[in-house]
Amino acid sequence: MEILSSSHAKHCLGYHIIFCPKYRHQVLKDAVEIELKRILGEICKTYGWILHALEIMPDHVHVFVQADHTTAPVEIAKTMKSISAVHIFNTFKDLKKRRFWGSGMWSDGTFYSSVGGVSEEAVKRYIETQKQRGDLLSRRESVN
Repeated sequence: MEILSSSHAKHCLGYHIIFCPKYRHQVLKDAVEIELKRILGEICKTYGWILHALEIMPDHVHVFVQADHTTAPVEIAKTMKSISAVHIFNTFKDLKKRRFWGSGMWSDGTFYSSVGGVSEEAVKRYIETQKQRGDLLSRRESVN
């Protein structure tokens, strides 16, 4: 992942998001899989998110996406799920009739995980040694 910049911030925020069709129906295959990959890629482009990886299994979707620091991961998932459901149901009209009986396409549950280039342990160590490093900087500046 690259460090991105906006007017007042630098950020490097990536998310692994997983979501499933309702009732865990295995409908995300063949033409539905191809179209879903296309539409999720298009959503990312439209919203300015960087899609690093996408894999669609018959009963769930894995997305690795990088977004601006002002975008919550729940908003990313909600946007992907709502736009893709409308598009898939409009494209594959039989799908709604056969499997989803008037309900939405995606289950309410979603998995979120942050993805970063620095380990949890490295962040803890960095924070815990701030005062020590601050003292070193002060000493260096007073010598110069």
